[in-house]
Amino acid sequence: MNRHRILWPLLAMLPIVAAVPGCGRPTPPPVTSPDTGHPERGAELIARYGCGSCHTVPGVDGANGLVGPPLTRFGARSYIAGELPNSAENLERWITDPQAVEPGTAMPNLGVDPIDAQDIAAYLHTLD
Repeated sequence: MNRHRILWPLLAMLPIVAAVPGCGRPTPPPVTSPDTGHPERGAELIARYGCGSCHTVPGVDGANGLVGPPLTRFGARSYIAGELPNSAENLERWITDPQAVEPGTAMPNLGVDPIDAQDIAAYLHTLD
């Protein structure tokens, strides 16, 4: 009988402890989706810049390259190029100047302007 009086308050606290951030396994950096940019235009730009010659990109005709990593489920990823947390701002930075982020990377600088990078990032973040 006394055991029930002692255990019940402890059991009642379990949902609270489980909901506390930091309990359990480490949480990866949050994946953010852009609040600006035009995803539909981004898909067109991916085709125009020729990204599909190196990457497989779902939803973009002819984007079935095997040189770079497939961009399938890109929006659900935690990191960009294993270097940057996957945010719209970081992805735009990577797209406009990948060599500045990771010198020597195989990803070429394609001369993507900031507005185009914003739209491409918006599209890639829809892929989750």
